[in-house]
Amino acid sequence: MRAMILCLIALSACGRMSQVGKAPDFSPLQDSYQYNALYSTPLPDSAAQNTPAVTSSLWTGGRTALLSDRRAERRGDILTVVIEIDEKAEMSNTSDRSRAGSDTMKIPDLLGLPQRLEGKISGDASLGSAVDTSSTHKYAGDGSTKRNEKLELRVAATVVEELPNGVLRIEGQQEVRVNYELRELVVSGYVRPADITRQNEVTYDKIAGARISYGGRGQITDVQQPRYGQQIADIVLPF
Repeated sequence: MRAMILCLIALSACGRMSQVGKAPDFSPLQDSYQYNALYSTPLPDSAAQNTPAVTSSLWTGGRTALLSDRRAERRGDILTVVIEIDEKAEMSNTSDRSRAGSDTMKIPDLLGLPQRLEGKISGDASLGSAVDTSSTHKYAGDGSTKRNEKLELRVAATVVEELPNGVLRIEGQQEVRVNYELRELVVSGYVRPADITRQNEVTYDKIAGARISYGGRGQITDVQQPRYGQQIADIVLPF
């Protein structure tokens, strides 16, 4: 029995053992509904195909036009991602449950057995009231959750791919080293060209499948992280 319990504990810990000393992984976007929708080929725009290009005009709609906006629109272009997160969440739940029950079973006459056993039962016991049970259950629970997050950052990202439907896939990474600590900011996701402002910026809430990571590595981070032995003990120990 003890060996079986140890095996169950080991099996439950195997799934988390690979995360020891590592940050949690992002959920993969490949093979998801969002991924397939973004990579699907859009229907042809007949109106745009029948419109002749006016090359002599100052406004051609292209990125090199004199009066056009310098917005990222193709692979290799750079844009600024504005991250301003100020979110608060609060949830509370209260539950109360009670139950009471009572059962009584009497055998006053059963083939004469109560009369025959009446004198043989010690004390004042009697089969007139053979079984008498009662039970009471009461449960009360109260829980609450509060979370507050605030983050203000700006990072330059590069368009790494143009999808068939016009959506742009962006990736950006920023690293700043101060003494022996390295701060890292990574952002990736999918952006519509229409959501890019005239200042060549896009806010994080308009990035589909956004993956934003802000952290660091170095001496300070190493001191703040629990040792590997403590992480393994927290995973393996059931109590």
